[in-house]
Amino acid sequence: MTPKLPMTPKTPEQLASTVDGLMDGLRADLVRLAAIPSVAFPGFPSGPVEEAHDLVAELLRDAGVSGVERLDLPDTAPAVYGEIPPPHPGAPTVLLYGHYDVQPPGDEALWLSPPFEPTPVDGEEEALRARGIADDKANVIAHLGMLRAYGGRPPVGIKIVIEGQEEYGSAFDTYPPTDPARFACDAMVVADLGNLRPGTPTLTTGLRGAAEVVVEVRTLDEPRHSGEFGGAAPDALLVLLKALATLHDVHGDVAVEGLRREEWSGTSYTEEEFRALAGVRSGTPLMGSGSLGERLWSGPAVTVVGLDAPGVAHAASAVVPYARAKLNLRFHPRQDPGEAQALLVEHLRSLRPFGVPLTVTPGDTGPGFEAATGGPAHRAARAALAEAWGEQPSYVATGGSIPLVNGLAQAAPGAEVLLFGAQDSMCNLHAPNERVLLSELRGTVVALGAFVREYAADFAAGGDGTRA
Repeated sequence: MTPKLPMTPKTPEQLASTVDGLMDGLRADLVRLAAIPSVAFPGFPSGPVEEAHDLVAELLRDAGVSGVERLDLPDTAPAVYGEIPPPHPGAPTVLLYGHYDVQPPGDEALWLSPPFEPTPVDGEEEALRARGIADDKANVIAHLGMLRAYGGRPPVGIKIVIEGQEEYGSAFDTYPPTDPARFACDAMVVADLGNLRPGTPTLTTGLRGAAEVVVEVRTLDEPRHSGEFGGAAPDALLVLLKALATLHDVHGDVAVEGLRREEWSGTSYTEEEFRALAGVRSGTPLMGSGSLGERLWSGPAVTVVGLDAPGVAHAASAVVPYARAKLNLRFHPRQDPGEAQALLVEHLRSLRPFGVPLTVTPGDTGPGFEAATGGPAHRAARAALAEAWGEQPSYVATGGSIPLVNGLAQAAPGAEVLLFGAQDSMCNLHAPNERVLLSELRGTVVALGAFVREYAADFAAGGDGTRA
C-alpha cells in the first residue's frame, strides 16, 4: 500500500521533488507489470491478461482511486475503470486512458533478452527492455505516478480507464458512446504515445484514418504452360501488378484522386532520424515528395500489405490464373473513412489492365482524429510539458491509430483531447527489443501532475473554458 503523502505538491519544485521520490517504486511496479505476458490476441492464454488486469486494479486502489471496477464486454478482455470525485464543486474532471495489453513478442530470437523479463538496456538502469514496457505499460504507470504524487487527492476529479484489448481491437472501441455518463469529463489524456524524440516534449494533434481494400483477378480456369500459352493468355499476376502500379506516381506519391493532402506545419523527423527508425537500406531513396510530415501524417499512403501469388521457391513455368492483394490505406485525419475508402475502390474498379476487370472488395475502416487546440486544457498541457522537459512542446501527428479515441470523443463531445505520454518514437514499439527510458517516464509523471494543477487553476480563476 502506497502511503498517502502529508501534503500535495503546489509548486513545480515540490512536484519535481515528489516525483523523484516516487521513481524507485514506480520502476518496481513497471517491472512487475511488464513481466506479465498480457497478450490479448486469439491463441494466447487468457490467464496473464487476467493477472495484468488484477494488478492494475490493485495499484489504482492503493493510489486512492475509489470505485475501481471491472468492465466486461463481449469477446473482449476486461477493462479497469475507477473514479476520484472532484475535490470541490466546480472543479473539472479529467479522464485518463491507457491499456495494459501488449503486442505478441514476435520472433524471440531477435530479442537481446527474454521479452517478458524486464532487463536494463546495456546494463544501465536508465532504460528497461521488455515487450509492452513502452506500449503501453509505462503510460499506465505514469497515470499511477501522478495519482501518488497527489496522495490520491489531485486538484481535479479523475476518471480512469485502462483497456485490456487495445492492440487487437475489441468491442470497447465503440462502447463509450453507449454509456456517456460514465465517460463524461472536461478533458481527457490519452496516454498511448509519447515524444517525437527523447527529451523533446510533444503533443500529438492528429491520427490518420485507416481502411482496407482487397483487389483480385482471375483470368484462367487453371495454370497453363507459359511456353505454349504465354504471350496471349492473360496473366493474372501481371494484370494485378499493372493495376497496383497506378496507385502511385513517378515520385511515389499516392495518385488516387480525391484523397486529401495538406502541408504539414508542425515538427517532424529529420530524414536521418526517419531512415534509422524505418531501417531504410543505405542508398535507397525515400518514397514521395514534400515534407516528411506531409507524407506521413497529413497526406495519404497506400501500402500493399499482402499478396497471394505463386511463391518463387516452388514456381512452375505456367501462366498465373489468379492473384490477390490486400491494401492498407491511411488518410488525412479529417477525411471521412467511407469517402477515402470509396475513392480507392473506384480508382481500382475503373481500371481495365490489358482489358481485364478487377474484383475490388472494401474491408474495415477506422476514422482519423484531429484534436482541437487553443482551449484551456491544451494551454495547461503546453505549460505542463514545458515544465517537465524545460522547453516548449512541439506538435506532431501520427500515421498510427488509437481506435478508442473517437469513441471517447463521441461520448464526451465537449471535452478537450490531449495525446501525450511516456513512449518516444525511438522505443521500438511493436518491434523486437522494445524499451522505455525512465527519464521519459519521470517527465510524463511530472507533466501529468503539472497539467492537473494548471488545469484546476484555470477553472478556479474563471478561465475562458466552459464545463462539458
